Amino acid sequence: MTVHFIGAGPGDPELITVRGRRLIESCSVCLFAGSLVPKEVISFAPKDAIVVDTAPLDLNEIIQIIADQHSLGKNISRVHSGDPSLYGAISEQIRRLKDLKIDFEITPGVPAYAAAAATLGQELTLPGISQTVILTRTSMKSSKMPEGEELFKLAATGATLAIHLSIRNLRFIRREIEPYYGLKCPVVIIYRASWPDQKIIKTDIENMADAARREKITRTALILVGSVLENQNFEDSALYDPTKTHLLRNKRT
Repeated sequence: MTVHFIGAGPGDPELITVRGRRLIESCSVCLFAGSLVPKEVISFAPKDAIVVDTAPLDLNEIIQIIADQHSLGKNISRVHSGDPSLYGAISEQIRRLKDLKIDFEITPGVPAYAAAAATLGQELTLPGISQTVILTRTSMKSSKMPEGEELFKLAATGATLAIHLSIRNLRFIRREIEPYYGLKCPVVIIYRASWPDQKIIKTDIENMADAARREKITRTALILVGSVLENQNFEDSALYDPTKTHLLRNKRT
């Protein structure tokens, strides 16, 4: 029997992968993060499935449920929001499963930053502007950032920033990144990307804290920072350049 860690995507139930939906439909037990995973995704579970919202549970309680159901020969879908590889808190669960010799598999999901970019109708990397996206967060009530990953050090690269789990830390973020990006660098705050109540705030570093406060956004938001957000003066990609050839496109006369 197997525990399937499944990325539910950012919120829109249609953004779950075909494989993820199929696994939820096939498992007789479904554990999900109720505060972040939409009910429509959980509705894919069989009508007679055991469905447990893990939001009020601690790690020991979650693992106990998994162990108990596994001992009964049941496959389990463990559904997380977004993609499990990013701030998914699956590593400590996997460590326990390995100790218990319980098999597991991971099915990726659409991450919030990808959904946000799609909503904005743009790329987060542009030729000559930014070719790097840094996914990060700041320390608040969660675990500390490792040494060397302080925000000001990441900001020194000038890359596009996708800052997670930090909407209540905007004044700190400004202090850390303003010297490298400037006050007028574009910022987009996306609240609950792809959900029906999604909000998009286009602002800049100077005004982002005030903008978030006006909209009363205090949780479940992604902060994008970088010149790519308002820059049309970029070069065309070499990928489709008619003057360039590659393995699948021969030189034209």
